[in-house]
Amino acid sequence: MPDISVGAQVFDLTFHPTESIVYVGLLTGEVKAFGYDEQGQHDQRFTLKPSKRSCRGLTVDERGDRIWSVGKGKSLCTIDTRTAQITNTQLAAHDAPINRVRYISQHFLATGDDDGTVKLWDPRTPAEIRAYNHHFDFISDFLWLPDKKHLVVTSGDGTLSVLDVRSGKPAPFAQSEDQEDELLSATAIKGGQKVVVGTQMGTLSIFNRKSGWGDCVDRVPGHPHSIDALCTLPSSYPSSHSTILTGSSDGLIRVVQLLPTKLLGIVADHGDFPVERVVVDRAGEGRWVGSVGHEDVLKLTDLKDIFEDEDEGGVGEGDSEHVGSEDEGPSITAPGPVEEEKNDECSDSDEPEPEDPKSKKRKKKQAKDPLAKKKEKKGRNQIVTDPSFFSGL
Repeated sequence: MPDISVGAQVFDLTFHPTESIVYVGLLTGEVKAFGYDEQGQHDQRFTLKPSKRSCRGLTVDERGDRIWSVGKGKSLCTIDTRTAQITNTQLAAHDAPINRVRYISQHFLATGDDDGTVKLWDPRTPAEIRAYNHHFDFISDFLWLPDKKHLVVTSGDGTLSVLDVRSGKPAPFAQSEDQEDELLSATAIKGGQKVVVGTQMGTLSIFNRKSGWGDCVDRVPGHPHSIDALCTLPSSYPSSHSTILTGSSDGLIRVVQLLPTKLLGIVADHGDFPVERVVVDRAGEGRWVGSVGHEDVLKLTDLKDIFEDEDEGGVGEGDSEHVGSEDEGPSITAPGPVEEEKNDECSDSDEPEPEDPKSKKRKKKQAKDPLAKKKEKKGRNQIVTDPSFFSGL
């Protein structure tokens, strides 16, 4: 699909949960809605300006009837998507510019600001339900875990916290130790049992809920720049339980499989613009992934074209580790596994085992940083890969 020009820098986007409509929040304070179809055609549905200051965050309810916008103006605005009208504006909802907003359920809405304050709201009432002040730097992302009614909060202060929305106490259910890095994004894998967090230094930190929230259990370095956005693949793909899309400030959206860890390819390229948000339509179960950066366009990439190849002779999921070897033809743009904490560099035996020359060549090739951006020129949003590679996903 061609890029959708929106007229100003995009800060956030959200999709209608059941219809082919996408909403974007702009630097100008405007909220715009666009419709799109499977043939790549799009049209503008409405334009509203809830605030004169920038719109930093958007969220939509489970039916798509309302969206909420927040931003530098510190207000919380409600928009009726059916009438394209602003139905409510909560002025001075925070004392600092609001950075993120997340719809949780019919009676809960969460907002987080630049000073680290998180507030829970009931959309039916004008005042907040509770305010949390345990973070001291900007709130970067929210992740909802419905099984325990827990809201995971990431912050620039280097900690992750968990809020139990059922509790009446203005204190977190749990908070991690200082991770010594800004935490910028979060998503869940393994059926929600593990939480992946993107950091400023380009490391993916993995928290295991069964092990508690005190510290991460794994770290996966390798991204050359910060990981500002994360999301999971639709559940229709066999590997969705452990595969994520990462949006980095080097402009690339990567497909990364975790546990075991390997880079599977590059979905989209924003050029020199950092990727700020990555979202899959239809409540995460659709075919289009929307991404935005520091540019005045919304990029929609068709996951179906990338992952659902019709070649029945393609490489299956179990054979993916062999892709990229010299005798198997073309490989993805950056072959080889994602570099982990390098604990595997020490062999189990002190005596080296004999290896054939081909094996040595393959190991040398995999030692390159697979997540680094290649210097070779390629077309915009082009993926250099054997089309059959993703057929097993």
